[in-house]
Amino acid sequence: MTVLIRLGLGLGLGFVVLAPIVVGFVYEKSFDLNTLLNVFVLSMIWMGFFGVFSSLLNYMLPRKRAVAGEVVDDDSDNTGTSSIKKHRISTSGAGTETTVNYNNSDISLGNNSGDDNHSGGGGGGSEVELQIMALGDGNPPDIDEDLHSRQLAVYGRETMRRLFASNVLVSGLQGLGAEIAKNLILAGVKSVTLHDEGTVELWDMSSNFIFSENDIGKNRALASVQKLQELNNAVVISTLTTKLTTEHLSDFQAVVFTDISFEKAIEFNDYCHSHQPPIAFIKAEVRGLFGSVFCDFGPEFTVFDVDGEEPHTGIIASISNDNPALVSCVDDERLEFQDGDLVVFSEVHGMTELNDGKPRKIKNARPYAFTLEEDTTNFGSYEKGGIVTQVKEPKVLNFKPLREALSDPGDFLLSDFSKFDRPPLLHLAFQALDRFISELKRFPVAGSEEDAQKLIFICSSINESMGDGKLENINPKLLRQFAFGARAVLNPMAAMFGGVVGQEVVKACSGKFHPLFQFFYFDSVESLPAEAPDSSDFKPLNSRYDAQISVFGSKLQKKLEDAVVFMVGSGALGCEFLKNVALMGVSCGNQGKLTITDDDVIEKSNLSRQFLFRDWNIGQAKSTVAASAAQTINPRLHIEALQNRVGPETENVFNDAFWENLSVVINALDNVNARLYVDQRCLYFQKPLLESGTLGAKCNTQMVIPHLTENYGASRDPPEKQAPMCTVHSFPHNIDHCLTWARSEFEGLLEKTPAEVNAFLSNPTEYATAMRNAGDAQARDNLERVLECLERERCETFQDCITWARLRFEDYFVNRVKQLIFTFPEDAATSTGAPFWSAPKRFPRPLQFSAADPGHLYFVMAASILRAETFGIPVPDWAKHPKKLVEAVDKVIVPEFQPQTNVKIVTDEKATSLSTASIDDAAVINELIAKIEQSQKSLPPGFRMKPIQFEKDDDTNYHMDLIAGLANMRARNYSIPEVDKLKAKFIAGRIIPAIATSTAMATGLVCLELYKVLDGGHKLEDYRNTFANLALPLFSMAEPVPPKVIKHRDMRWTVWDRWIIKDNPTLRELLQWLREKGLNAYSISCGSCLLYNSMFPRHRERMEKKVVDLAQEVAKVELPAYRRHLDVVVACEDDEDNDIDIPQISIYFR
Repeated sequence: MTVLIRLGLGLGLGFVVLAPIVVGFVYEKSFDLNTLLNVFVLSMIWMGFFGVFSSLLNYMLPRKRAVAGEVVDDDSDNTGTSSIKKHRISTSGAGTETTVNYNNSDISLGNNSGDDNHSGGGGGGSEVELQIMALGDGNPPDIDEDLHSRQLAVYGRETMRRLFASNVLVSGLQGLGAEIAKNLILAGVKSVTLHDEGTVELWDMSSNFIFSENDIGKNRALASVQKLQELNNAVVISTLTTKLTTEHLSDFQAVVFTDISFEKAIEFNDYCHSHQPPIAFIKAEVRGLFGSVFCDFGPEFTVFDVDGEEPHTGIIASISNDNPALVSCVDDERLEFQDGDLVVFSEVHGMTELNDGKPRKIKNARPYAFTLEEDTTNFGSYEKGGIVTQVKEPKVLNFKPLREALSDPGDFLLSDFSKFDRPPLLHLAFQALDRFISELKRFPVAGSEEDAQKLIFICSSINESMGDGKLENINPKLLRQFAFGARAVLNPMAAMFGGVVGQEVVKACSGKFHPLFQFFYFDSVESLPAEAPDSSDFKPLNSRYDAQISVFGSKLQKKLEDAVVFMVGSGALGCEFLKNVALMGVSCGNQGKLTITDDDVIEKSNLSRQFLFRDWNIGQAKSTVAASAAQTINPRLHIEALQNRVGPETENVFNDAFWENLSVVINALDNVNARLYVDQRCLYFQKPLLESGTLGAKCNTQMVIPHLTENYGASRDPPEKQAPMCTVHSFPHNIDHCLTWARSEFEGLLEKTPAEVNAFLSNPTEYATAMRNAGDAQARDNLERVLECLERERCETFQDCITWARLRFEDYFVNRVKQLIFTFPEDAATSTGAPFWSAPKRFPRPLQFSAADPGHLYFVMAASILRAETFGIPVPDWAKHPKKLVEAVDKVIVPEFQPQTNVKIVTDEKATSLSTASIDDAAVINELIAKIEQSQKSLPPGFRMKPIQFEKDDDTNYHMDLIAGLANMRARNYSIPEVDKLKAKFIAGRIIPAIATSTAMATGLVCLELYKVLDGGHKLEDYRNTFANLALPLFSMAEPVPPKVIKHRDMRWTVWDRWIIKDNPTLRELLQWLREKGLNAYSISCGSCLLYNSMFPRHRERMEKKVVDLAQEVAKVELPAYRRHLDVVVACEDDEDNDIDIPQISIYFR
């Protein structure tokens, strides 16, 4: 069809251009040979024009994006050139539709290497360039892995394909609808249709980041399109501005309503529930500090993956011939199985009956063993080996329609166990509010006692009609708070529920993760001011914050506007936080200021969740772009963007005066060390710290409040278990070990060794001296690698690089394995007589290189190209053509390998180095230095190597191709399942899975706590720490843990306290000051230096010296001009000689 359209348009336009000219020639009086020649030339021009024009149409005509199970309308010539992106905005209002096409010039050529992937020159038999990818990786062209890599790490390709095929309706474009639409567009659904019949009001400015005051009076849906489209041009965004009917719903896989009556919701839900196939229906509301969600995904909805976790595995150590059988596993890692899990067995030797792939149920699951519900008495005796793997079964859920669920809601999803009785009451409250609006055609007025009593009366009436389900207490105080804020949509609530609902839509469209079943109610009344405002305080001020004022009052609004905030980080969390605080009006007053800092720049992979950035911002500073975008949301925001890393090295920027002036600190960081530093600063200056983090669908928040809660560093997760070095290098038993080894080899070969070479060449004398002074095995290894690069393995041509790569293959996957199994044969035993090759060790087999094996050839290609880069050798075009590459590889002479008897292979799991020291190291080092100096003479003048730093997010640089090749070839050696390049990138690149929904939820929850912090006066029980997993879904909220209290005499202190002494005392005065508190100081230190110890008589000579002078003299402390005090740590004991842990002491001298 597309070909016919192109043909028609090309011929038509050509005819329109040429016909008048030809007719003119024909009817001209002098029609001679010249005229005929002119007509012929014009005909040729027309034919050429038609050819060019039809080629342009190949890109100009819209094409469908390929999705699972969908045929792409594409008449391309299979040259590997993918279609240009289609950007379409349709606007349906009053029965009309407008289509806008955005042309985009960045045409993807479908080749990971970034080169053209068409046949060269035409004709049969032309060579096709090698696609660089991991083994078995089809790399579907419909997923932009650079953009969606973090999301792919959470969902996987199949879920992403389902999302790409999904059409979603979002009805109601106030704050909640905007947040849901944002998250879905970032996720990359096929299309989002925005429905809203209302117009933008000043009231909307408190919650909707899309609108500006210039949009007031415009239709909400129409005003939203442009800014939402900027988030992801691959998503088709359309609008509906007329009344919605059930006929509209049939076009969607999921529909979301955020502002709809129960009567209309029941009508639409009945239609969706009975539709074939069912249409997922979600009704969500945010009313002040209260919110609700209802989900109905149809009478039979299949969940393919209930939790999104990788199937758990274990390495078998033994299996008994019993009924039931006891299965024991090695104590390498704890088993994560649970009673009732289904598992399958593989690679079991002896008891081979278990290798049939049949799922078997387990019970009595323990950390390293479980019982199998099977009689293995007559099975073969277990010999060795075996892997047990969890089987994840689909789950079918039977949803009830809203009509039934309202009267029979079933179990509510709880978020806060201190409010276990709250959901049934809120279930009534939202129905009462719906009836109030239906009867009075308006929301309750904030601060109106009459309206609040009316709502309470309606709620009581509904409760009385419930019969046996009647609630004993309907809590009038809570319903009054509900009524006062019912009209307002608060941004933090919209952000939180936008994350929850956005994730439910993803579940509905993909079957990934367990849906919310079926009602979820939430409130945060603890966020209200500690001192209740007067009713007059709720009155609107004709400002953009009127909706927020209707809930909290104008006094708290003033506190928000005058807040001085420090936000650390402007990535995914930072972007969401900036949007939230801008809408809340934080730091938007005359006294307010927000400082944000981030030393990172924007990358393409950020764009799928860091929604303040656009593709034209790639390479720019994150903090600067984010700050500018936040000011677009609220021009009144007073913000300063910095590019400084927060740490000891920038304490001249973030000095004492800076910290002391802050109202609150918000962390938006992605690493623990930076969090710990900021935590210590907040402890020191006694500033509130709002902490949060995400990992895939999981998120957590922690409130660190001075004197009320423990600090962030008070409790830490245990460090991740690291595989022993000998396991990684010689005895891997999973793909993680192979990838860890591959990453290490990559960095050693391509970064560290070239850097060592350059260090030598830059200053040979100094380098040689440093190596001689070190005189250890590490220095010897460094010199051996430098000598290899400059002599034995030096490359001057690309053929040399191919030779190097081919011999590396032989060394890694053939020779080393032959040596290993020569040293430790398959029947080898340990010193105790046990088999050496017992679990978890896997016996390896050497590979046989074959140019016909794509994996072997890919490895050689990637390795040779990167080797050439380190030597500055141009890569010829033929390097990516398999036939010519094979010819070059065939020229390499591979020497025969003979295993040696005196090779030592490290088997000690506690060893930290594979290098072994020798008494001859000094002599060997001198000999190596002499050889290197000799080889230097043959180098061209100014020769330097180019070290390559690993970059995981550039698919054209061959880095991940080499690492995936290294890991998968090694996996073949040890019969470990291989992975595709994307999975290899996740593991080797240490990519943290991330999605927009959990980020939005975390920041919404934190900003609900921000109200409490800036209001002041809240108690510990008012604050909430949260852990949530949107995949399950699970919400767990609890009070923060209070800090540990230390008591001495009539004094009490915690980690938050710091004792301050002014006027720069002497050492004697400091000791006396402590003695008056009943504390005998026996040691005083500054940093790592001891200023005073009672055991040293000479220290008594220091008694009359000022402590600050003593620190400068003894500890060599430098005190820059911005420092006003010095901190010392004092060890004390009481009169009974009991050690007393006292706070840090700050001595002020300026």
